[in-house]
Amino acid sequence: MRRIKLLEVRSELGAGTRGSSLGIDALRIACLNQGSDYFRRFSAVVVPDQNQALFDENQFLFAKHIDAVYTVQKAIASTVEQTLRFGEFPLVLAADHSNAAATIAGIKAAYPHKTLGVVWVDAHADIHSPYTTPSGNLHGMPLALALNDDNLPCQCNQVPPETEFFWRRLQNLGEPGPKLLPEHLVYVVVRDTEAEENAIIQRHGIKNFSLEEVTEKGARQVAREIYERLRFCDIVYISFDVDSLDSRFSKGTGTPVRAGLDVPQATALCQALLDNERVVCFEMVEINPTLDSENTMAQNAFTILEAATETIQERLRVDAVTSRGPRGEVAGG
Repeated sequence: MRRIKLLEVRSELGAGTRGSSLGIDALRIACLNQGSDYFRRFSAVVVPDQNQALFDENQFLFAKHIDAVYTVQKAIASTVEQTLRFGEFPLVLAADHSNAAATIAGIKAAYPHKTLGVVWVDAHADIHSPYTTPSGNLHGMPLALALNDDNLPCQCNQVPPETEFFWRRLQNLGEPGPKLLPEHLVYVVVRDTEAEENAIIQRHGIKNFSLEEVTEKGARQVAREIYERLRFCDIVYISFDVDSLDSRFSKGTGTPVRAGLDVPQATALCQALLDNERVVCFEMVEINPTLDSENTMAQNAFTILEAATETIQERLRVDAVTSRGPRGEVAGG
């Protein structure tokens, strides 16, 4: 049976608010406080970060610290690819959401001939590029990297060549070119976007399941509809940003937004999405305990994580019995 491998990524270079590098440790504290042995049950690998670069003056206005981010993301992509090629399931616990671009690159490097679907559970669309970003924070850009789409019709920034150099390097991480097609991206509860993001979402017709839809239909039905949309995808990656939770439950994250999921909804949604043999990777991001004096965010996130992991384990057991991987093939096949 395939095993779960925890990949711990503490890089917070892409965030606008400091502190998400401590999110994994906050999860471990929540685990202890809940009397769980979760972090003893799974082997883990720590991907080196470059957070010391935050003490250096930023040289890249429209993609902050992109040179150090590139170094980190090469390591993430390589680790994800290796984990998949070893026949393990990468469960990524990451600081800021920019790291997800590297996770996607690693998945495509392991499965270069497979069609990837992505389910993005988040308050934000994360589809800016250096040409459109209002902040320069790379955690708002991972899907632009995965799609290889700079959204130039909405360009408002003149990007220097040095930034473009590293941006192209990131876009071509793992397998060169796009890792993902717009029709194979599905948003869930995205609700805080800028005009440039709205334009590219509309141009590509990217589906966003609103909170109202999730509430009315329930997690299982939403998951069914998502997988119907991704029916031509061989493999699926699920990315869960804790700010998908309503701001009442997600104080300890850099960019909380009201009108999001509650903890039972998020738990049910992750379980419903993970109960599919095509899922090859799950990622949880953006826990920031420095914004949360009682570690409530990490406690809520750990509740979701533990339930999600149980679903992954059950799915891996079923796959072992039926001797199938994603679409019946091994990584690199």
